[in-house]
Amino acid sequence: MSGALVPRRPWRDRRIVQGVSGGIAAYKSVQLARDLTRLGAQVDVVLTRGATRFVTPLSFEALTGRKVLTELFSADGAAMHIRLGVEADAVCVAPATADLIARAAAGRADDLLTTTLLATRAPVVICPAMNDRMYAHPQTTRNLAYLQDELGYAVAGPATGPLAFGEGEGPGRMLEPPDIVEHVGRALEKDAFLAGRQVLITTGPTREPVDPVRFVGNRSSGRMGHALARAAWRRGARVTLVSGPTHLARPPGVQRTRVATAREMLDAVAEAIPRADVVIFAAAVADYRPARARSGKIKRARESASLSVELTANPDVALDTLPLRKPGARVVGFALETDDLLARARTKMERKAFDLIVANHARGPGGGPFGERNAVTLLAPDGPPEELPLMPKDEIAEAVLDRLDGAPARRFSQASS
Repeated sequence: MSGALVPRRPWRDRRIVQGVSGGIAAYKSVQLARDLTRLGAQVDVVLTRGATRFVTPLSFEALTGRKVLTELFSADGAAMHIRLGVEADAVCVAPATADLIARAAAGRADDLLTTTLLATRAPVVICPAMNDRMYAHPQTTRNLAYLQDELGYAVAGPATGPLAFGEGEGPGRMLEPPDIVEHVGRALEKDAFLAGRQVLITTGPTREPVDPVRFVGNRSSGRMGHALARAAWRRGARVTLVSGPTHLARPPGVQRTRVATAREMLDAVAEAIPRADVVIFAAAVADYRPARARSGKIKRARESASLSVELTANPDVALDTLPLRKPGARVVGFALETDDLLARARTKMERKAFDLIVANHARGPGGGPFGERNAVTLLAPDGPPEELPLMPKDEIAEAVLDRLDGAPARRFSQASS
């Protein structure tokens, strides 16, 4: 997740039950509740008795603005678990200890959290957190498999890393809150168009070597492509992200292939594109590369004030892979210009057979394509341009995917020019 957390799809105005069981990772669940609330969700936190040994109800209440629930039988009513389960849009248990997982798999109903799990028909996300030996135990493995295969729960994690003090490192660490937020978002999304489809996205810049320490490149951050990958995965797609050099973390659930040069990106796209139902070319591929990369570092010559580097054309990744596209695939391109934006974007859309193109100005407001926010114009083969105001790139990604659902597939012959 990137940028500031503000209410937005798919968390905005949704009801989430956040269960917390008794493990040291419970301290992370406070941040999770805060993040979900800032994204616009109404979060009802349910603590098990063990959880109250690690975190207090007051911490959650201060961040969610809602009363924390701990008791199955209380003044709030004996049927509290029914109300929670029925009204929830999603249930997330983080952390889910080995004991909680075992009780859920057995259908136990001995506290408010497990009875809520039995009462709900909303999607459930389980976030395991335990010692690596407990996680590897065959009984835990069977319990998690039952929750996934028989009950349809989503299991998020665990991660591999440092465990509690003295336990070393290994699988069993609870995912970090930003990753769990994305898994909850996937549980909340219902997108019939993208669910189960294969989506291929390119992102980031390319770096074309001049010598072992220098390169020709551009200012692309990769934020737009990563936002598209997160949004497509949340909507149920199987996402492959071909990424040029960027500092951004791999989005949860996304398969990422790292490349450096335009030729490497071409090879990676050519390998994946025949299986893709949707292709989004969001990378800023360098148009040119040095004709000859030096094997050793170029030394600065004191007697010369200039250096000439001969450039040669790079492959056009979108155009060169056009014959490899899956029949009926829907394809999105991006156009970045300093002048004649819409005219040049339309020409690019026709030449490369895009079903949709996202046009943005290099000197646009808010830093244009180089910042966390941008203002773009969406163009389809038919119909007027649709201008989107300055907004976070996460919201632009949602708008692009929304438009794809109604975009007709182009015929390859339309790109013959």
